[in-house]
Amino acid sequence: MDADTDTSCQSNSMAKVYKKSSRNGLIALYLGKRDFVDHVDNVDVVDGVIKIDPSDLAGRSVWVSLTCAFRYGREDLDVIGLSFRKDIWFKHLQVYPPTSEPKPDNTHVQNALLRKTGDDGHPFIFVLPTNLPCSVTLQPGPGDAGKACGVDFEVKAYIAIEADNPDEQIDKKDTARLVIRKIQFAPDKLGAGPKANINKQFIMSEKPIQLEASTEKELYYHGDPIPISVKINNESNKVVKKVKISIEQTTDVVLYSADKYTKVVLCEEFGDQVDPASTLEKEYRVTPLLANNIEKRGLALDGKLKDEDTNLASSTIIRAGMDKEILGILVSYTIKATAVVSGGGILGSLTSSDVTVEIPLVLMYPKPADVIS
Repeated sequence: MDADTDTSCQSNSMAKVYKKSSRNGLIALYLGKRDFVDHVDNVDVVDGVIKIDPSDLAGRSVWVSLTCAFRYGREDLDVIGLSFRKDIWFKHLQVYPPTSEPKPDNTHVQNALLRKTGDDGHPFIFVLPTNLPCSVTLQPGPGDAGKACGVDFEVKAYIAIEADNPDEQIDKKDTARLVIRKIQFAPDKLGAGPKANINKQFIMSEKPIQLEASTEKELYYHGDPIPISVKINNESNKVVKKVKISIEQTTDVVLYSADKYTKVVLCEEFGDQVDPASTLEKEYRVTPLLANNIEKRGLALDGKLKDEDTNLASSTIIRAGMDKEILGILVSYTIKATAVVSGGGILGSLTSSDVTVEIPLVLMYPKPADVIS
């Protein structure tokens, strides 16, 4: 196995250890996990250990940095002098030689990693602020190459004379990098589901069509069916040919511009007809999945680690008073219920118009039992 290969292994004291070694073998970066949970009012600390062989440092120091960055262009264009990467947050620490600055107590994860690395292990810890975005990837198109656009977090161990001197060239063989994810889980307390209704009047019809849509809960988990209650009261002289349920993902890129993208992630039609002076009350169950949207360029996905599957991006949960601009990418979902109305009479389609109502949807993962709030 190459020295710079990203590896994970089982440990007697931990479920899994993530390791990345530099090509020259002088440093190795160890983490106990790669998913760090944003609890809205606090974030898991990023704790790890660097194993160091000081024999060939040549007077240089060993540093570790944590960067939250937003990439909004193709990586290969950077070589022609166009930078499409913006660092949102950056912090570095000197790991070796040890400094005289006070250090926090080692975490349980670090103690387990130090038993693996021995005396050559040096712990580090980063405390992430609560106003940083979660990891999000914008899905590339079928022919796109290079690193995908989005928000990512990277822990980098490196050998250098100074921590952040732009004039100092740091060789790739002197670095070890691991991408991590900042993620959110569904909150413990969930509110009641939304409801919306609309009355639509038609030309050449004295009375309207009334449409109502609602869900029992405000939040649903990735991969679970979403039951949507639809009520139609057709007092018009039109015929509702069918009912259409769609779910849209809106990605609001707030960091560098006011770009907002809306993409349909689910659209299903149901052949329920509602004649004039008739009603319909029915529950439709739909499930938005990434598997049905794998070729849609620009779709927001939860941040992806190498060789791991991902899913549609979770809804962004914003703490009160938070600056939206620093979040980089905001993701939200909307359910649309549509009564598709047929034209009729002499004027035909000129007198027809679909009736649509919208309700918000929050889409997230449930909090695992071992995650402490």
